[in-house]
Amino acid sequence: MPPRPKFAKKEILDAGLAILRKYGVSAVTAREIGSYLNSSSRPIFTVFENMNEVLEGIEQSAREIYSGYIQRGLQQELAFKGVGQAYISFAINEPKLFQLLFMKKLPDDMALSKILPEIDENYQTIIHSITEQYPVANDDAITLYRHLWIYSHGIATLCATSMCSFTEQEISDMLTEVFKALLIERMAGKSK
Repeated sequence: MPPRPKFAKKEILDAGLAILRKYGVSAVTAREIGSYLNSSSRPIFTVFENMNEVLEGIEQSAREIYSGYIQRGLQQELAFKGVGQAYISFAINEPKLFQLLFMKKLPDDMALSKILPEIDENYQTIIHSITEQYPVANDDAITLYRHLWIYSHGIATLCATSMCSFTEQEISDMLTEVFKALLIERMAGKSK
């Protein structure tokens, strides 16, 4: 009969997430998780096959936290702007989680058009938020999202790495200015 796990899966993942939030992904080791739980690393492997499985579970937990931010952003009056603000807010409030999810190397051959659907499970909902509130076709919404994500990602990365800090009003103003310019450009292109 296999040994009864000393810790539940959630306890181990929560411990790993706490370590990640404070020290970054490189600090998340079996030994550190065991230490955090006042134990050796051995009980971790009665629940998980290996450390990769633990890290996958921690990353999924981080994605769930991120999705909570995006869902709150989508509830704003200007949903797409709310998404941009939520993305940046996530980077500010959870810099290590942001770095784990959005600042890692992707395959060299991944086209820009494939990145957003790959890294964000909220992709379709975000596209829908654009077509619901603005007079644009789906292809234009995808282009707007891609451009605004690149811009928002720059701001978020500056914040997550403590290179810069911005007030909520500055972030709001920057996102509005760039979105309006892009939307006007898209609309002007359609009327030619």
